[in-house]
Amino acid sequence: MSAPSVRSQLFRRKPVSAMVEETGAGDADGGVLARRIGVGQLMALGIGATIGTGIFFVMSTAVPEAGPAVVLSFVLAAITAGFTALCYAELASTIPVAGSSYSYAYATLGEVVAYVVGWCLVLEYAVSSAAVSVGWSEYLNELLDDVIGVRIPDALSFAPGAGGVVNLPAIVLVTLCALLLVRGASESARANAVMVVLKVCVLLFFVVIAFTAFDAGNLSPFAPLGIAGVSAAASSIFFSFIGLDAVSTAGEEVRDPRRTLPRAIIGALVVVTVVYLLVALAAVGAQAAGAFEGQEAGLAVILEDVAGSRWPAVVLAAGAVISIFSVTLVTMYGQTRILFAMSRDGMIPSLFSRVDRRTLTPVRGTIAVALFVGVLAGFVPLDFLIDLTSMGTLVAFSVVSVGVIVLRRTQPDLPRGFRVPGYPVVPVLSVAFCLYLIYGLPGVTWALFAGWLVIAAVVYVTYARTHSALRAPR
Repeated sequence: MSAPSVRSQLFRRKPVSAMVEETGAGDADGGVLARRIGVGQLMALGIGATIGTGIFFVMSTAVPEAGPAVVLSFVLAAITAGFTALCYAELASTIPVAGSSYSYAYATLGEVVAYVVGWCLVLEYAVSSAAVSVGWSEYLNELLDDVIGVRIPDALSFAPGAGGVVNLPAIVLVTLCALLLVRGASESARANAVMVVLKVCVLLFFVVIAFTAFDAGNLSPFAPLGIAGVSAAASSIFFSFIGLDAVSTAGEEVRDPRRTLPRAIIGALVVVTVVYLLVALAAVGAQAAGAFEGQEAGLAVILEDVAGSRWPAVVLAAGAVISIFSVTLVTMYGQTRILFAMSRDGMIPSLFSRVDRRTLTPVRGTIAVALFVGVLAGFVPLDFLIDLTSMGTLVAFSVVSVGVIVLRRTQPDLPRGFRVPGYPVVPVLSVAFCLYLIYGLPGVTWALFAGWLVIAAVVYVTYARTHSALRAPR
């Protein structure tokens, strides 16, 4: 038999039936994850990964770009996320496995595309976890200052390039999340659900108080930099919708996944969008746009100014410290499951797909993720992290939307628990909106992303291509 061509190797696809079979087969050391998560916990995972990733601290970077029109930036990002959520819902109900858009790309577009998507997801989740950890340290400092009048020295609470030496609180948070994830997925999901309830209550508390000081004059000029500013801000804040992808990474640990996954994805998006818009409108109405730039723990500062007292700011800072914990927890969870799927396919070493006999979690992979995220959180400034997360998220979202179209054409008879309404218009619009937001990202983000893809190409050629589980006939 002649050797397969390079093209056939690059674009070999993994059958959906084989993916589903793998969720119920494996050795004692690894390969099987336990199905213990219900629709409520899964929806909470999506909300937990999303609310807090952006809204607690992204206003200080988005408002200077868009002005009060940042509200429109959130609308633009939400519309893009909505189109993509419908695409995710269809693929998640059709291919209910771990790996999210990596697995969907492997089934629809081929190995090399899936590999690139996998690397985008690794970047997306690692950088998002680090970005949120950096924001968490800002609110922790605010809380310590308000309660006991002590602040962690700048040298130990900021990364190099942001005025410090190492962001120690961010590293501590990553470590705590890793310890909880090692205990088990269902335990992590229950802890996250509690934190999500606290998070939503705290943000609604902010909305109520901030609206008492709403001043229409703060909304003028509404869009000082025009549509370009609105688009740039939307591109930057899009990373705050990463929770949609996080839901689908739990595909192998969900009960009745064909029904549960679509409900959780769409439900999480609705809750997140409503909360984001309320908070953004309340914030720009209560504080002049020029005051947002460089503002640490911005929502807490707004409450303190509005109430003329420190106790509302203390409540918000405490809520942020607790709730942002859940964002880091879920994004780290998502990354370990992406790496689990890639490892099982031979794309990366088997270390990441080995499951502990007792906890049924990928313990070694979780530790490796914690080390990588901890280094990013401790030594990289926040601005770079936010834009890199948006790039990885938008690329992954684009591939998912294309995957819906391809799978409808190549395997129309596959059982689907959910179908995208308005097909094929919705998937096409999803891709178009994602590409539009990618175009709005700064040049340095493109350069860093290109460097990341070069590393991916080297690893694929030297390792993944020859270790792929599909390298021999099935």
